[in-house]
Amino acid sequence: MKVVFCLVLGLALAGAVPGSDVIDNKGEYKLSTDIKERQFFILKLLNHILEPVTYKEIIDIGQRFSIEENVDFYMKKDVVKQFLNNMKTGFLPRGEVFTLHVDRQLKEVVNMFHMLYYAKDFDTFIKTACWMRMYLNEGMFVYALTVAVRHREDCKGIVLPPPYEIYPYYFVRADVIQKAYLLKMKKGILDGSLSQFYGIKKTDKDVYIIDENVFDKRVNMNDEDRLRYFTEDIGLNTYYYYFHVDYPFWMKDDTFNTKFINRRWEMTMYVYQQILARYYLERLSNGLGDIPVLSWNRPIRKGYWPWLMMSNGAHFPTRFDDHIIVKDNNIGFTNLVETYEQIINEAIIKGFIEIDGIRYDLKKADDVEKLGKLVYGAVDRFDVKTDHIEAYRYMLIMMKSIVGLNTWFTDKYFVVPTVLDIYQTALRDPVFYQLQKRLSYSFLLFKSRLPSYTHEDVYFPGVKIENVVVNKLLTYFDDYLMDMTNAVILNEDELKKSKSDMTFFVRKRRLNHQQFKVSFDVVSDKTADCIVRIFLGPKEDHLGRLIDINKNRYNFVELDTFYYKINTGKNTIVRDSKDMHNVVGDRMRTKDFWNKLSGVTDYKDLYFKDLKNYHTGFPTRLLLPKGRVGGMDMLLYIIVTPLRLVDNVDMNIFEQYRKDNFVDFRSTVLLDRMPLGFPFDRVIDVSKFFTPNMKFVDVKIYHKAQVCDMKMRWDSYIVKDYDMTYKTPMMVDDYFVDDDMTINKNVNIRMENYDM
Repeated sequence: MKVVFCLVLGLALAGAVPGSDVIDNKGEYKLSTDIKERQFFILKLLNHILEPVTYKEIIDIGQRFSIEENVDFYMKKDVVKQFLNNMKTGFLPRGEVFTLHVDRQLKEVVNMFHMLYYAKDFDTFIKTACWMRMYLNEGMFVYALTVAVRHREDCKGIVLPPPYEIYPYYFVRADVIQKAYLLKMKKGILDGSLSQFYGIKKTDKDVYIIDENVFDKRVNMNDEDRLRYFTEDIGLNTYYYYFHVDYPFWMKDDTFNTKFINRRWEMTMYVYQQILARYYLERLSNGLGDIPVLSWNRPIRKGYWPWLMMSNGAHFPTRFDDHIIVKDNNIGFTNLVETYEQIINEAIIKGFIEIDGIRYDLKKADDVEKLGKLVYGAVDRFDVKTDHIEAYRYMLIMMKSIVGLNTWFTDKYFVVPTVLDIYQTALRDPVFYQLQKRLSYSFLLFKSRLPSYTHEDVYFPGVKIENVVVNKLLTYFDDYLMDMTNAVILNEDELKKSKSDMTFFVRKRRLNHQQFKVSFDVVSDKTADCIVRIFLGPKEDHLGRLIDINKNRYNFVELDTFYYKINTGKNTIVRDSKDMHNVVGDRMRTKDFWNKLSGVTDYKDLYFKDLKNYHTGFPTRLLLPKGRVGGMDMLLYIIVTPLRLVDNVDMNIFEQYRKDNFVDFRSTVLLDRMPLGFPFDRVIDVSKFFTPNMKFVDVKIYHKAQVCDMKMRWDSYIVKDYDMTYKTPMMVDDYFVDDDMTINKNVNIRMENYDM
C-alpha cells in the first residue's frame, strides 16, 4: 500500500511571497498568496459565526460573486449543477440546528463541501466560502469549510479555531450561557451575593468568568455521571470531532487527499477501540464495571441529562432511566439494522461477502480495510456517482437514529437532535460507548479468526529491554478558562467593530496529571531501525480480580509509538509525557493566536513551536486515567520490534520527524506494516508470546484529592443556608415509620402556631 507523506507547509511555504490583500483591476477583492494573510481570512470567516457578517471584505466578495457565472472555475461541473439545483429547492435555513444524521442535511452539506473542495484555486475557494458565509446555514458552513480546509492542498498550515470557541453551545452547560446573557443584558452589573455563590467575577481587563460547577448534583441521574469530567472534557470531544473531520464516513476514497487515505478504515476502527479502552480505564478509576453492551431488546437502564442548549433556544433532549428503544415507529428500522449486523458477522465467519455480484474476501489481515468500510462507511456501488450520497447505508448513523432522532425516513428540516447526533457532543452520552462496544464485536470477531502471532512475529533477535523506570504517576483536577464569548450575541455598536466589548470565560474543572517520564534501556547486539510501542492497561477489574490477558488485551491504551535507531550495546531511551506521539497541550485561544499572528514574521516557526498536533493531537492531560487516592494498580507494556517499513516510503521522513518537523499523519505505526494495536489485536498464545524485547511493568496511578473554592462555596451554601431542620416541628420520631401506627388522629395541628 502506497503511502505519501507531506509536510504541513513544505515547499508551499518556501515559495510563498509575503504580501497583503488587494483589489484587482476589475474591482474585485483578491487574496494574496501569503499563508499568514490566508490564515487571517479563515479566522474572519469563522468569527462570531451566529452573527451577520461584519467584515467588509467578506461582504464585498459574497455580494459580488456569482456561482452561476463562474461554473468553469470548479473542477466538477456536476457538483455545481447539483448545488444550483439545491439552491432552487432551498438549503437548511439560517438559524436552524444542523446535524449530519438527517439525510437531506447530509446531502446538502456534502454538496457544499464539494463546491469548496473542487474549486480550481484558492481564490475561487475563498470567494465560494464568502458567498456561503453570507447566505447559507451557519452550522453547515462551519462543517463544510472545516472539512475543506483539512483536505485541500492549498490550505496546509492553516489553523482552525477550536470548535468550542466557534460554537460554545456544544461545550458549555446551558445555565452558564444563560448567566452570560443576563450579564450582557445588565451591562455587566453584578449582584454581590449571587456572584459569590455562582462563581461569577470580573477581572481588571473587563473579562467575566463564570464557574461551570461540576459539584452541582442536579445534573446527575445515576452513577454514570461520575464520569462527566471525562466524557464532557472539551479536549477529548475536540479530538473526536477533528478525527471525524479528517476521516468523514461519507467521503469517497477518490476524494480523499493521499495523506489521509492510507489505512483509513483500519485507523477508524482502531481509534474507536482506543476510545473504548480509555473510557474503561476511567470507569475502573471510579469503581464502575465493564461497559454495558447496547441491546435493542432491553431498555437503556441508565438515563442521561445533557444540560446543553442549542443556539435556537431548544435544549438537547433528556433520556430518562429505563428508556425503551424499540417502539412502533422504529421497529422495522431496528430489524433492518439487526439484519445488516447479521450479514456482516456471517460474512466474517464465511470469509467473504458479495455486494452487487462482486466478492470481497474477509480472510487476511489486510482485509480489515474492507471490514471497516462495511461497518463505518459504505462499499461503493459502481452505478453511483462519486458525489452522490446514500446515507441509509451507514450503519453507525442508522444505529444512532434508533436511539436518537428517529427521523431517518423524514425530509423535515426542523429537528431537535440528541447529543449522539452531533460529533462535538457524542462522547458526552454513556450510550455512545455502549453503541461502539456493540459495533466493535465485528472487529473482535474478525481478529479472532486470524491466527495468533508467532514467536517470530513478536521476537527481535539480539534485543532486550532492561531497567524500566517510571516516575510517580499522579493525577489531579485543575481549572481551565475557556473563551465562550461567541455564545453571546453582539449589540449594534459591537457589530460595527466586529468584536464584543465584554469577554466571557467559563471556568471548568479538568483532569490533569503531573508530567512524567518513562525510561528504559535497550541492549542490542546490532544497529537497527525499530519501532517502540508503549501501552497502559488495567491489571485488575473493578472487583479487584486479576484480568486474563486475552480478555484484557483490548483494554490497553497506546500511550506512545515512535521510530528509534538503536545502536550496538546499551541504548537508554527516555520519553517525556509532553513529547509522546500525537499529543497536544492546551490550544491557544483564538484571540491570543490573532494577536500573536499579527506580530510574527516567520509563520512556519510559530507553527512548529506553538501549533504542533493542533488538529490531530490527543489531550496530553488525559494520557492517564484518574486512578485512586490510595493508588490503582496498572500495567505498563513496552515492546521494541524491527521496523517493517511499508512500501514507497523515503527513510528521510524519520529524520525530518526527529527534527520536530510536523508530519501530518496521526500514528507513527502507519509507517510500519504491522496492524494497528499490535501485538494486542489478536488472540495471544501465551506459550509463544513473551520475549526479551518486551516488558510488563507494574505501576500505580495515584489521585491527589484537592478541595477547590468551587466546591467549598457550594458545600457552604448547602450546609449553612439550606439547613431548615431547626424550623421544622418534629414532635415524635416518626420519619421512617408508618404514620397510622404512631400518630394520634385526634390531634388538630394548626400551622399558624409555628414560626415558619
